[in-house]
Amino acid sequence: MCGIVGYIGKRDVAPLLLEGLQRLEYRGYDSAGIVITGKAAAGKPGVLKMVKAKGRVRELEARVPKRFAGTTGIAHTRWATHGAPSDENAHPHLDAESKVAVVHNGIIDNASELRAKLVADGVVFLSETDTEVLVHLISRAAALTLEEKVREALKSVEGTYGIAVLHADFNDRIVVARNGSPVVLGIGEKEMFVASDVAALVAHTRQIVTLDDGEMATLKADDFRTYTTEGSTTTATPTTVEWEAESYDMGGHDTYMHKEISEQADAVDRVLRGRIDDRFSTVHLGGLNLDAREARGVRRIKILGCGTSYHAGMIGAGLIEELARIPADAEPASEFRYRNPVVDPDTLYVAVSQSGETYDVLAAVQELKRKGARVLGVVNVVGSAIAREADGGMYVHAGPEVCVVSTKCFTNTVVAFALLALHLGRIRDLSVADGKRIIEGLRKLPEQIGRILESEDEIKKLAEEYAGAQSMMFIGRVRGYPVALEASLKLKEISYIHAEAYPASELKHGPLALIEPALPTVAIVPDDDLLEKNRAALEEIKARSGRILAVAHREQEKADHTIVVPKNENELDPILMGIPLQLLAYHTALAMGRDIDKPRNLAKSVTVE
Repeated sequence: MCGIVGYIGKRDVAPLLLEGLQRLEYRGYDSAGIVITGKAAAGKPGVLKMVKAKGRVRELEARVPKRFAGTTGIAHTRWATHGAPSDENAHPHLDAESKVAVVHNGIIDNASELRAKLVADGVVFLSETDTEVLVHLISRAAALTLEEKVREALKSVEGTYGIAVLHADFNDRIVVARNGSPVVLGIGEKEMFVASDVAALVAHTRQIVTLDDGEMATLKADDFRTYTTEGSTTTATPTTVEWEAESYDMGGHDTYMHKEISEQADAVDRVLRGRIDDRFSTVHLGGLNLDAREARGVRRIKILGCGTSYHAGMIGAGLIEELARIPADAEPASEFRYRNPVVDPDTLYVAVSQSGETYDVLAAVQELKRKGARVLGVVNVVGSAIAREADGGMYVHAGPEVCVVSTKCFTNTVVAFALLALHLGRIRDLSVADGKRIIEGLRKLPEQIGRILESEDEIKKLAEEYAGAQSMMFIGRVRGYPVALEASLKLKEISYIHAEAYPASELKHGPLALIEPALPTVAIVPDDDLLEKNRAALEEIKARSGRILAVAHREQEKADHTIVVPKNENELDPILMGIPLQLLAYHTALAMGRDIDKPRNLAKSVTVE
């Protein structure tokens, strides 16, 4: 959950690396550092020059000397796993002779054991990080080339890593390696880039190579080669990045979160584009690699995701059950692989991840594949690890999402699940009339999202009123419950207000004890067959003097305030009801002066366990 960027070529490297770090800061922002290869005097060994700083990239930039020239370097922006944020714990890390520099994403599971052995051999550690172990292993390796030194060191390592390595004695190259944490190469004209995310590359090149687990690469200014950690040569074919640099800019908005909320109508239009088949009232999802016979043989669907992706999976499971009549449920991927799950050959597994690199989800996919399961991926990033590991799947085409908390990708993921549910339903028993009804509802979504976004000023006023709360409760029934969970998560992520979500039907089984005037409740009240049941829950809250903010299709008499959203088909209503609650969380955090794009303790793309 950190950002790596590196460059080798003829340009002045420091400004390029700092620019790349700024684009990657959403992946980690408690410290940052940069190391470059300086010019050596004739006949003398090369030197490494390093600057590090606790805090944001701007703190690092302020420390970089005016004379910091070089044409090769690596840099890092950190989200702490081992050791508190500090100058010492910031990456890069150097060996005792300042000849080897390493930046690292991931976690070395056996770092304590390796550290103890190194200390016994006389190595002095300057940081609390697991990464420094790698530096000393590489430095002490007996091999003659940098590639062999790195390979030798990695043989001792257990865990996940995406690394970039510089060596003063091999200053014509950068060596990189991947196992469980993304590493992307950028191919330029007589220059090469490396990063943990294409966001750092698209301003300079759109030709990329994504390394697989167990793969390494050597980058030189005019060439690169890839090979396995065992030394076997691999074939790397560059692909073209879909998005341009402007896609990662703020576009006139004050925050990335606000920009990404405002892009949802266009994003939903993209995920629908080219997939709807009006003739047969269904959709085309060729990337599933699942023919009609195989689809009819599916007896159960299990959806795996983490955080927001898990909530999207819960809504997706409901859509699949309603439209395709296949038993479906969602489960946190972080829990799934640790409970020794029974893997049924008639169960279709669906892995959900915005980045396509979420470690807990990726590890679950790999475990399922080992046990012979069929796995589909629902991801946003083309060519990501989960997309490559899965048997098939869908891209959600939300576009780049830079804010740490997910908004437009959540919405597009739910729409993608609606497409999957419709596809499976029409293969099975869903009628033509119902297929047509759902398609018409899907087509209405972009315009209806636009109408919701037009009510932002009203939602902002409500947010300012509720921003003083110490805690908030969110409730919903059946389709509304995952919406409540996601809204609760958004509020706590960026405002730091404590928030909990419960099924509305569970209020009387315990949570009613919390109700008082100081605890507002946000209630999801769709105009469906459970409307009266939801209104009964509002009665229970009002009887105990609780304040209520309802999200509904019409004004709710028992609510203190109601955010009215457009009505769609019952099955699709959760997609729309979540959007005003994104704005509620945003404006609550704004009123409280929070750092919205970079909330404390969190980072984008969770690539550690």
